[in-house]
Amino acid sequence: MSKIIPEASRGYQEGEKLAKLSSWTLLGLGIVEIIIGEFTGSVGVTADGIDSISDAFISFLVWLGLRISRKAPDERFHFGYYKIESLVAFVGAIGLIGVGVFILYRSYLAFLEPKPLTLPALALAVLLIAGTISLYRAFQMRRIARRYNLSSLRLDANNAIKDGSASFLVFFTVLLSSLGFHQMDSVGGMAVAFFIFFVSYVAIKGTSLVLIDAYHNPELVEEITKIVEAEQGVKVKDVMLRAAGPYVHSEIHIEVEASITVGQLDKIKTSIQDSVRERCNGIQRVVVSAKASKD
Repeated sequence: MSKIIPEASRGYQEGEKLAKLSSWTLLGLGIVEIIIGEFTGSVGVTADGIDSISDAFISFLVWLGLRISRKAPDERFHFGYYKIESLVAFVGAIGLIGVGVFILYRSYLAFLEPKPLTLPALALAVLLIAGTISLYRAFQMRRIARRYNLSSLRLDANNAIKDGSASFLVFFTVLLSSLGFHQMDSVGGMAVAFFIFFVSYVAIKGTSLVLIDAYHNPELVEEITKIVEAEQGVKVKDVMLRAAGPYVHSEIHIEVEASITVGQLDKIKTSIQDSVRERCNGIQRVVVSAKASKD
């Protein structure tokens, strides 16, 4: 266990740095895009700017959640603050839906009354820069999120991928608009809204399962079962797992021979706990309960 905790702590620290840098970067990009969008008359660029600012807020929430999650367990939160990280991701995803609805409505109105763009080359340059920056930070965050199993940072990474993809998509719709297909600019804005809806759905589905203690990992259950049943005279009755931030808590119910002594049982439990922690990366807590066999 001593090897796991410092590793996860480093993950939280790296995630904090990335989320903080991301929030400031996105805020700056969003402000620039909104100014350029209003100046050029591009609904798509303005929508992408609003999306960037909303993502900046999400990154800030992710930073705050990761920072709080590193607090040590106390009298109220006996298992630590790890689930705050998932809660932040859940709340952030719900907030994104509202942003998506606003962008979709504004784009729809622009679709009904399309107008030619002013200085489309400027809008295209800003979108190209914004998309490149978003995708670069997305790959950074996804690497850390996968390595340390951080759901809020994973949301931020998916958000960044969505943001970059949306910027490049709007780039092409603005390009088409500059060629005379004026309604394509508002189509780009609508596409940004649907990108937001998709990312929000994925995040809400994933984080809500964590928050209600759902955990589906049959491979890990099978691996734990093999480790436990390697002990002579031990059968696995049940393996229960729950996620908490980057960690997994486990409860293992075993069945042993009725003739076993208390001392022998203690040794078996200790052996199982040590083996599971050593061979199953990410498992922080292992509780073993035993029941005598009726045979």
